[in-house]
Amino acid sequence: MNFFSGLEPSLEYLRSLGGVPLQTDWSNERVVVTGGNGFLGGYVLEKLRERGCKTIITPRTREYDLVQMDAVERLYRDAKPTFVIHLAARVGGIGANQKNPGKFFYDNLMMGVQLLEVGRRVGLKKLVATGTICAYPKFAPVPFREDDLWNGYPEETNAPYGLAKKMLLVQSQAYRQQYGFNSVVVFPVNLYGPRDNFDLETSHVIPALIRKCLEAVDRGDREIVAWGDGSPSREFLHVRDAAEGVLLAAERYDSSDAVNLGAGFEITIKELTDLIAKLCGFKGKVRWDTSRPNGQPRRRLDTQRAKEEFGFEAKIGFEEGLSETIAWYRAARAHRVEKK
Repeated sequence: MNFFSGLEPSLEYLRSLGGVPLQTDWSNERVVVTGGNGFLGGYVLEKLRERGCKTIITPRTREYDLVQMDAVERLYRDAKPTFVIHLAARVGGIGANQKNPGKFFYDNLMMGVQLLEVGRRVGLKKLVATGTICAYPKFAPVPFREDDLWNGYPEETNAPYGLAKKMLLVQSQAYRQQYGFNSVVVFPVNLYGPRDNFDLETSHVIPALIRKCLEAVDRGDREIVAWGDGSPSREFLHVRDAAEGVLLAAERYDSSDAVNLGAGFEITIKELTDLIAKLCGFKGKVRWDTSRPNGQPRRRLDTQRAKEEFGFEAKIGFEEGLSETIAWYRAARAHRVEKK
């Protein structure tokens, strides 16, 4: 279990509030961040420290397997949190979802159910959890509005994961109604940014394409292979924007109504592939492997509720964010080569 000591809130953070009163004094809170060593978790930790949080606890799986109830109970006893930010998940791209439907369903369901249950038992002040865009119906009207979450079954390749995470919302609403327990579930769209997972077996589409393009440039390859036919559309949110959205929800949102976190735009996978190829300097062909699944046909979120309820809007432009991510991965690859 890792502990971080914070400082006073940064001037940059205080200015960013734009005169909106701070409803949470993080310096007085003990905050458990599950998944704090993961992609989104690392950025949430940075933003908590910027806000002056002095006690942040990041449980490691080897010490606290949150799928097991006794480990969850022990975490609450040891850490004595006032806030829990639940980001931990068993997750991957389409391939990983296809290989692990049962594990992804069970592990994600049990982590969330038990963290909420023990939290309400011990009188936790607030729990904020992340759902997933995969929870939406396969053919939800675009843009996805929170009220459409239950109007159909999710896309098949990631339905077990999506439904397990959606149960957090059911539990949050039930516990608020019966016990008055304060919990919030936000639904972020696909995330990307520096420090993402670039393992081709488990990565999502942006890091996978960046790696393929850069490796093709290095080897002088004339083509790369992309999954599906390029027709589906996606929306992407920079991970720093997502972290800010999670903390704004923690500070200013006290409702169990679902709320989307997104950037409010849509791009096809073909357009995305062409853009990444251009930014990486890859000038070869893209061969589409149509034996691979496309996934959900379209994704774009309605982001009005987050703006109205707690003032969240994405700030980082997409091409700017992609360029930053590519530059980070280039530097990370160069560093690994140097270490060898």
